[in-house]
Amino acid sequence: MQTLRPPTLDEIERARDNIRGLAIRTPLVRLNVADAPAEIFLKLENLQPTGAFKVRCQGNVVKSASSEELEPGVFTASSGNSGTALAWVARHFGIPARVYAPQHAPQNKLDAIRALGAKVHMLPYEDWWKVLMQGRYPGENGFFANAVNSQAALAGNATIGIEILEDLPDVNTIVVPFGGGGVSCGIASAIRALKSNARVLAAESEAALPLAAALKAGQPAPVNHGNSFISGVGAETVLPVMWPLIEELIDGAVSSTLDEVAAAIGLMFESNRVVAEGAGAVAPAAALSGKAGHGKVVCVVSGGNIDAHHMIDVLNSKRPGLSLPTD
Repeated sequence: MQTLRPPTLDEIERARDNIRGLAIRTPLVRLNVADAPAEIFLKLENLQPTGAFKVRCQGNVVKSASSEELEPGVFTASSGNSGTALAWVARHFGIPARVYAPQHAPQNKLDAIRALGAKVHMLPYEDWWKVLMQGRYPGENGFFANAVNSQAALAGNATIGIEILEDLPDVNTIVVPFGGGGVSCGIASAIRALKSNARVLAAESEAALPLAAALKAGQPAPVNHGNSFISGVGAETVLPVMWPLIEELIDGAVSSTLDEVAAAIGLMFESNRVVAEGAGAVAPAAALSGKAGHGKVVCVVSGGNIDAHHMIDVLNSKRPGLSLPTD
């Protein structure tokens, strides 16, 4: 099993140079809510060209590969945002891209991947998970763009942390959505490299709580996973390769109910005209409930690729269709 480490400041700055022209420097804005339990700020990664932060890590992964590795094209395993980011980066460099997606992947994200010129291959969840974990698929000879557990991906994600500290040096807490752990660990690496005292908390939803289970057990543990309007966070377990890094860098986990996440989506739209998908709202939901503490709290709005029907439900004060795990 490969060993990951926190990227150095030099690696993060190199990633910053690598993704220039692929990703943008996103703004940090105050959430316009008068009675919040903290001074809440939003890091608007939903404004990236592909609507999510993943263009940072995929951009650095591809830029860090050799021309020989990239010659047969690139591929990844993704339920949406990572695949869209790879399609964007591949199109920029004129490289063929293929995305292996699970059968439950949101249709709007699959459409976005195809619109950027990448080929999509749908797989049963178990087969898709193998591609994600092993980085290979029968007959596939392209370069596997690993957007979660690779050094290049961590460094790309860490550029978010650099920007946060440049804009708000005295931040007390940074709350980051937890999917595979790449973005939370990347941001925490930047916080450490710059010797900030800010806490980094990972945010989950009640649909799946793999990090909370791992922290309780002291090791990755399987959890029930329910289908919901939230994609991009929550898995059946914490990836073993990521666990040592999570233990070293992450200060804790916070979670929100699906109703709280839906309410946060609506509140961000009404107060700041920010469009967030479910995964992008788990951090603000936790902060709004007081779970992130007081002081200056930055919430990473990781993406804005919400299904239009779900957004309509939220704005009509309805909870988008979902189901929860069963015991």
